[in-house]
Amino acid sequence: MILTGFLFLLFLTDGAFPECNCSYQEVLNHLDLTKNNEMYSMTRPVKNYKRSTRVSLEVLLYAILDVNEKEQTFISCLWVDMIWKHKSFSWDSREFCGIKDIHLPAKDMWTPDLTIEEMTEKDKALPSPYLLVKYNGDITYRNIMVVTSTCMMEVYKFPFDVQSCNLTFKSIIYTDTYIELREMNNADWTNKWAKETMQKGSEWLFVDIKTNIKNKNNFGFEQSMLVYTITMKRRPVLYVANFLLPILFFFFLDLASFLISDSGGEKLSFKVTVLLAVTVMQLILNEILPTTSDRVPLVAVYCIGMFGLMMISLFETILVMYLMGKDIEADEDQRPKSEDCEDKGSKGSSSELTEESVALEKLSDEMKEVIQLLNTREEAGKIGYWTRVAKTINKVEVPQITQRQQTLMIF
Repeated sequence: MILTGFLFLLFLTDGAFPECNCSYQEVLNHLDLTKNNEMYSMTRPVKNYKRSTRVSLEVLLYAILDVNEKEQTFISCLWVDMIWKHKSFSWDSREFCGIKDIHLPAKDMWTPDLTIEEMTEKDKALPSPYLLVKYNGDITYRNIMVVTSTCMMEVYKFPFDVQSCNLTFKSIIYTDTYIELREMNNADWTNKWAKETMQKGSEWLFVDIKTNIKNKNNFGFEQSMLVYTITMKRRPVLYVANFLLPILFFFFLDLASFLISDSGGEKLSFKVTVLLAVTVMQLILNEILPTTSDRVPLVAVYCIGMFGLMMISLFETILVMYLMGKDIEADEDQRPKSEDCEDKGSKGSSSELTEESVALEKLSDEMKEVIQLLNTREEAGKIGYWTRVAKTINKVEVPQITQRQQTLMIF
């Protein structure tokens, strides 16, 4: 009869105990979480101080907000869960209408003083005001963090680079004797969650995240650390379209300028304008790349190579215009003399021109022709001599620049 009445009572209460125990306050009273016991709840949750508190950590990467190569900083948005056990905060949920968890103010409870070793700025997100206490004594503190951290970046292959940044979680004052850090989930689950949840609008593409537990001596005592290594890959399309290809197009324009006549100043001004455009691109690159790189980035070698070839082309144009101007001055100086002595020197000049044409036909190498023309003092005074030298330099210089361009493109 007593058993039947008890079963009937359970049926009326849906398997729970009387409603007098169905409030959160009853759970708090049972746990003795009152103002008089406030200091007890704010101490490290162990019965023996020699025993360490195991803190399970779960870090989920929600977004890559910014990667600044110039300042060597990495800004990320993280979801951080810390779980530890407080055996004094446990109850039988069947005695309290099935209540399995309660939320308590975080400021009134002990929480692990974890920080990120690489963090350079204070967390911009507001901390969570509550923590979750479960009936079995597990306490969970969930927080959203916007972390600005240092990251040593390798920009040698910019903009086709892959970067890896570390986030090292550790306690501020507790040694490994008091706090022991552990990873909550394996790396495969964390990577899968990040790839499915992470925002896709960033310049950087998430590759993977790896964890490593280590102990490190800080200021004379050992500390337990949990290191998260985030690997990401840059999307290079924007830099190729807005930086690398324009410089290549400027170089092709510089080559096309050889079709412009050397008689006017348009060719020289055109080359100077193209050279200034490449200089502006180099200034933009200098604002992006850090000055502390151990090796010169390949993109800087590319820009310097293009700039050097354009500079050689500009010097060649200046030399050609100088020689042609010198020939014009010689023509103006010799024209009156040639009119007075036309009859006397007609036979001699014709024989000299014949000897010159025969000598030039014997030279097969164009570079030897330039050297021969420059070193023949007797020919330097003739009309049109420097113009022929300038044309020969043009014939030699253009194939050489084209060959350098092909070598640079292969590189």
